[in-house]
Amino acid sequence: MTTAVEEHAGTAAAGPAGEARQLVAFALGHEEFGVPITRVQEIIRHTRPRPIPESPAHVEGVINLRGRIIPVVDLRARLGAAGERAEDSKIVIVELASATVGIEVDEVREVLTVQAEDCEPAPQGASSVSGEAIDSVAKLGGRLLVILDLDSLLGATGME
Repeated sequence: MTTAVEEHAGTAAAGPAGEARQLVAFALGHEEFGVPITRVQEIIRHTRPRPIPESPAHVEGVINLRGRIIPVVDLRARLGAAGERAEDSKIVIVELASATVGIEVDEVREVLTVQAEDCEPAPQGASSVSGEAIDSVAKLGGRLLVILDLDSLLGATGME
């Protein structure tokens, strides 16, 4: 049996061996991002996290999710994106290499399948947050979907 993390390891722009992959697409302001559905545990309404003293600036705090303490990352702050959190924002609970983390997003838009030929590697130097934070960019008709590499963006625990 493989875990979501093992399935994700070694994927290129559109999954292993150029296969199509399913993504959860979400918005931060007017920008669209996606993460592999295999990494998403669930999506919940925004709950105000309890702050953690001396945590990194992008860590909002922690929430209690059915008895589990989950750190919540302000994805807008982590990506350096402008704007304020939407009033009806969501928390996407994702699996990292060694932790479960919540990421705050403005809106979850859809689950979609992206074909290998619709993806291109991220442009060199496209992300100043982390060299490999962007896995690829998908061209979907008239829009672009930035596919994030969660492990590179958030580290193994989300607290990095």
